Amino acid sequence: MPVISFTMNIPGPIKTNDEIKKAFDIGKNLIFEKLKENNIAILEIQELNENTGNELFISVDSQAEKIKNITVAIEESSEFGRLFDIDVIDVNFEKLSRKSFRKCLICEAQAQECGRSRKHSIEELQNKVEEILKKSLVIF
Repeated sequence: MPVISFTMNIPGPIKTNDEIKKAFDIGKNLIFEKLKENNIAILEIQELNENTGNELFISVDSQAEKIKNITVAIEESSEFGRLFDIDVIDVNFEKLSRKSFRKCLICEAQAQECGRSRKHSIEELQNKVEEILKKSLVIF
């Protein structure tokens, strides 16, 4: 069965703290909510909360492509969406790719290109993550 892997896109050495964990929990709840709305059975859940970051793995009874569409919608519609990293691994252990590229946290360029070229400093990225967390946690 397909597996959903959920982590947070957090640059720098500190991968979790109280604010990041709150955002992670919001993402986790959004995933569960959308699975329920789509009548998708959850087969198994494993969650790890370590200093290296928060991780959630969910085995589901559904087609991987359908799950990927749901997870991309979560990433694109949530206030925290840019910080969410929700991957879907199909029954052949292959990660499904999104149809559109993700934008950089700071500029409108493709995130992978900015990351590869190190266009932005870790400090700039961390400041942007803090800004997103502070702005978005007020809503919740």
